[in-house]
Amino acid sequence: MAYLNFKDPIASDILLEWWRNLDNFKGDRAMLRRCNSYEEVAFSPSFHRLRKELRNKELNVNNERLAIVAGVISHVRNSPEGINYPELMATAKKKGEDPQVSERRFEKLLSIDNPENLYSSMIRFVKLTGGSAPIPDLANGLYWWNNRTKKEWALAYYEKIV
Repeated sequence: MAYLNFKDPIASDILLEWWRNLDNFKGDRAMLRRCNSYEEVAFSPSFHRLRKELRNKELNVNNERLAIVAGVISHVRNSPEGINYPELMATAKKKGEDPQVSERRFEKLLSIDNPENLYSSMIRFVKLTGGSAPIPDLANGLYWWNNRTKKEWALAYYEKIV
């Protein structure tokens, strides 16, 4: 089995198709959005559909990490292309305004090590960016949340605002 990488076209296509179809299965998006923890996400049929599709492509899936991804992604309303998520967070809604996510909030994000805190915080960050997030990039960052990811996000965020 191959490692899961949402920047890979196969995994990315599966995730984006799953995200687009959330509204086609009665109440799936609403059910995911009501989950108070990533552990609750694992009780959702839509999570298991995503898991099954990824495993059918012989991708090695970590259930805890995938539950975080599925729960957070359910809050995304649009997925812009050509930008990564830290750059989007650093972008002002209107020219001359502050970034959508302040430096202080971004620094707090980078200090998160606990999966439960990552889950709840990232839902708030998606709301701060108006429900906009490049899904494959966000999903990969959430799935592989570690010091390397944090460094990559810090470089992208601060490069945009400095």
